Amino acid sequence: MYSFINDYSEGAHPAVLDLLIKSNLEQNAGYGEDIHTSKAKEYIYKLIFNDKADIHFIPGGTQTNLLVISSFLRPHQCVIAADTGHINVHETGAIEATGHKVIAMPCKDGKLTPAIIQAALDYHTDEHMVQPKMVYLSDTTEVGTIYTKAELSAIHHICKLNGLILFLDGARMGSAMTCQENDLELKDIAELVDVFYIGGTKNGALLGEVLVICKEELKEDFRYLIKQRGALMAKGFVLGIQFEALFCDNLYFELGAHANEMAEKIAGVLKELGYSFLAPTGTNQIFPILTNETIEKLEKEFVFSIQKKMDETHSAVRFVTSWATKAESVKALCDFFRGV
Repeated sequence: MYSFINDYSEGAHPAVLDLLIKSNLEQNAGYGEDIHTSKAKEYIYKLIFNDKADIHFIPGGTQTNLLVISSFLRPHQCVIAADTGHINVHETGAIEATGHKVIAMPCKDGKLTPAIIQAALDYHTDEHMVQPKMVYLSDTTEVGTIYTKAELSAIHHICKLNGLILFLDGARMGSAMTCQENDLELKDIAELVDVFYIGGTKNGALLGEVLVICKEELKEDFRYLIKQRGALMAKGFVLGIQFEALFCDNLYFELGAHANEMAEKIAGVLKELGYSFLAPTGTNQIFPILTNETIEKLEKEFVFSIQKKMDETHSAVRFVTSWATKAESVKALCDFFRGV
């Protein structure tokens, strides 16, 4: 069976494992105060062009989202997200469990716009409703689309006008930053959002995300909040070592580019054969619309997920490629569709 179910099925890139093994018997300071975490921070500071940002290493994406939203919102405040957003669909009510409502707005291609954000603000007008205070984006989105610099700048503008915190989930930032349509750099993101994270779990690390806090007012006491939420690892150096390996050269972006390249080959064949898609392709998630009959045949050889039922005879499926996806797996999938 060939798997296209997600981009975190494999362990870690060999360079990450090599550095973990090399430093295995070192005695490191705990809680992210070690030399490896410091080196990882140095590499990231150079990429974001902002050495005043606070950088923290968090074990996972859901934990990062929960930590950011619960820390920065007051009890009566809520977060605006796309209806397909990870915090709305795939986190088991983690945000709501902290007492904060997710305002899920219908969006095209998984992307919020200033007009959609304004609509949420216009509806929530007084103290009888929750107060919107944060906007949550993800890049890539849950349907594999990305935000352009112009789009992110426009959202930055409306957030600034309305005093909203802008938070970007970068669980798949490696794919977003290396796709052909992307015109954003990490320094642009650091300028345009208040807080964001760089995903490692889905791009070559065993686990871990890099949380970057750019807005000065959000920095105070954040390590206390990390600890309180159970996210301050005693062996924080395990995270630092991994991101040191990923960012000491261009490896992080090379891995994202590989995942995109594998996906492009699949999408190219599907387009050539006349298939339609749930959302535009370009990153490492592909959502072709297939007949139920084709899906049944496909399930005998490949592992993937069904994203959405389109009608009685068709569904959109999701294929995900990763930093470790092999050319032979892609060829097998492409050959399957050529032979259908």
